[in-house]
Amino acid sequence: MGDRSDILRFDAFTLDLANRRLARAGEPVELGSRYFNALVLLVEARGALVTKDRFMDEVWQGIPVTDEALTQCVRTLRRALEDEASAPRFIQTVPKHGYRFLCEVDNGEASHRRPAPTPARSDAGRLAGATTLGGGAAGMVGGLVYGIAASGSGQAALLLALLAACLGVLGGAGIGLGMAAVRMLRPEKPLWLVAGAGLGGLVVGGFGKVLSLDGVALLTGQSLGQVTGLFEGLVLGLAAGTGAALVRSRASVVARSAGTLAAGLAAGALIAIAGGRLFAGSLYELQGRFPDSRLLLDGLGSPALGTGAILFEAVLFTASIAAAHRIAARS
Repeated sequence: MGDRSDILRFDAFTLDLANRRLARAGEPVELGSRYFNALVLLVEARGALVTKDRFMDEVWQGIPVTDEALTQCVRTLRRALEDEASAPRFIQTVPKHGYRFLCEVDNGEASHRRPAPTPARSDAGRLAGATTLGGGAAGMVGGLVYGIAASGSGQAALLLALLAACLGVLGGAGIGLGMAAVRMLRPEKPLWLVAGAGLGGLVVGGFGKVLSLDGVALLTGQSLGQVTGLFEGLVLGLAAGTGAALVRSRASVVARSAGTLAAGLAAGALIAIAGGRLFAGSLYELQGRFPDSRLLLDGLGSPALGTGAILFEAVLFTASIAAAHRIAARS
C-alpha cells in the first residue's frame, strides 16, 4: 500500500485516519467503524483491486459473514460519497472479484510541488461552471422551439436559439456566481446555496432589464415595455438553486427529479400569477413594438398559452441547470 499518511484527500473529501473521521468540504460524514475501515482499505489501495477475501481478512478480521454484508458495506460507502454503481466516480465493482477505488488520492507527498485548491474553491468553480452551461443549454432549446413556432424559417429559428442561448448563459452565470460566492463564504448548506442562487438571479435580472430597456430605447427611440426583470430573476434563481441543491443531496433519483420539477413549476406559477414575463413574453412584447418583424407569436399573448410558455421556460431552465450539475458531479 506504500507509505501511510494520516490525512488522505480525494475530490472534496478528507479522510483523517488518526482521528477516524470522514469529511466532505469540511462537513463531517458519519460512517460506522467497520465501514470506515473498508473505506480506508479502498482509498489506500487507490487503483488496485481489493478482493473480497482481503475485505474479509482486514475489515471483518476472519469473522464469518456472507457476501451480502460486503455488498451492504459498499452500498453504504457509495451513499456516503454520493456515488453511483452505474456511473462510479469513486468505487468501481469488479464483478466476482472485488472493488477498486477510482479517484486520485492526495496523501500530502506532492503538496510541496503544487498547492491543491481548497475544496470550497474547487466546488465553487464547479457550481458556477455547471450553472452557466445549464442556463445556456436551456436557452438554446427554448429559443429553438420558439424560433420554429414563430418563424417557420430554419435560419430565423437558429438565430433565435443562439440569442436565447446567450441570454441563458448570462442568466446561468449570474445565478452560478451567486452560488459560488456563498459556497466560498459559508459551509455547504442547501439553504445557503438556494439563497445565493436567488441573489444572483436578482442581480442579473435587474441588470438585464435595465440593459434591454435602455439599450432598445437608445438604438430605436422606442420603449420596449415590460420584460424579464428583478422578480423573475429572483424566482428563477431560487428554483435553479433548489434544483442544484437537490442534485447534491443524498435523496433518491425519483425524489431529486420530482423536487426539481416542482421547483420549476412553482417558479413558473409565481411569475405567471404576478404578471411577469420570461423569454416568450418578452418576444411577444417585442413583436408588438416592432410590427414589421418576422416573429409571429400572437398565440403566446393569450393568457392560457402565455402561462404555459412561462411554465415551460421555468421548468426547462431549472431542469437544465440541475442536469448540468448532475453531469458535473459524475465527470
